[in-house]
Formats: sequence, structure tokens, C-alpha cells
Amino acid sequence: MRKTKFKAIVIGVSLGGAKALQMILSALPEKFPVPIIIVQHISPHSDNYFVIHLNGLCKIKVKEAQEKEKAEAGTVYISPPNYHLLIEEDGTFSLSIEGRVNYSRPSVDVLFESAAYAYGTGLIGIILTGANNDGSKGLKKIQEEGGLSIVQDPKTAEAESMPKAAIAATETDYIVPLEKISELMIELCK
Repeated sequence: MRKTKFKAIVIGVSLGGAKALQMILSALPEKFPVPIIIVQHISPHSDNYFVIHLNGLCKIKVKEAQEKEKAEAGTVYISPPNYHLLIEEDGTFSLSIEGRVNYSRPSVDVLFESAAYAYGTGLIGIILTGANNDGSKGLKKIQEEGGLSIVQDPKTAEAESMPKAAIAATETDYIVPLEKISELMIELCK
């Protein structure tokens, strides 16, 4: 296991994401030592029910990311509907209405690529269940910048396309069953 001090975790998820995120986030402690930034493919017309629901289930704080907000430890940030979420070099968020990437806005690749530049070797990228290949290019960029990659074992995914695409595109550091991902996150960020 690497002895890198991680600064942030980014997670990309699509079909089956509600269940996967509930399992992972509800197992994390309130004072988790790094920010967690998530793109979940959702309808452009969604309200913030999902964020409120997760916040009620978890010890760690869950909220929607806001423009120019700085990512802080002990908080999970979810991309707002119909905006790409980017990380600036100073660790603040930018929201964009640029065109869809991999048919998605928000796009996992957009978040992962910007986070790779902002956090470099201090970043963990995680790909979970999903029905397209969004995130595979971004996860590759995270590795190119020295970050660590984790992919949900496709056998434990509701939709295996995203995990399989990520595994095919990268030299994945960890391929982990869904029920073991939170445990690995805690271990890596001690």
C-alpha cells in the first residue's frame, strides 16, 4: 500500500448509483480526513432529494457542490444536476454548462480530469456501477498524474459497463467488491 497522503477522493457513478453510494457513504466516519466529490448521472430536472436523503443516512456531511466553494475534509459533495463539476487548482469548485460528454452532464470524465490536475498524486479516483464508459478517460488521467485508481468489481455492479470500461482503459490499482470499498477508502486515508 502506498504511503501517499491523499487530499481528495472523486467518485463516478451512474445506473445503480443510489444503492452503491448509500452503502459506501453510510459506512464512513463523520470526520473522514479528505473531501469526497461525486458525479452521479441524474436527470437535468432532478431536485436535491438524493442529497438530502444521503445526508440523513450518513454520519459524514453530504451536500450539493456550489460554485467557488472550497472542498473541505469531512464532507461529501455531489454535482448539481445539469452542470459539469470541475476542481480548480486552488481546490474550489467550478460549474459549467458546456456540452454533454459521453451523453452526460455532469460528466465523470470532466470531474476526474480537472481533479487530476488539481490534486496530482494526492487523488483517489473511484469508478462504480454504470451503463456507459464515462469515467474511463478521467481515471486514466488520474493515473497519469500519479493518483490512485479503484474500480468496483463488475461482478458486484448493478450495471457493469462503467467498471469494465475503466478496467480496460487503465492499469487499475484496486478492483474491489462494492461492500469492501468504504473499508479500503478508510484504510488509504488514515
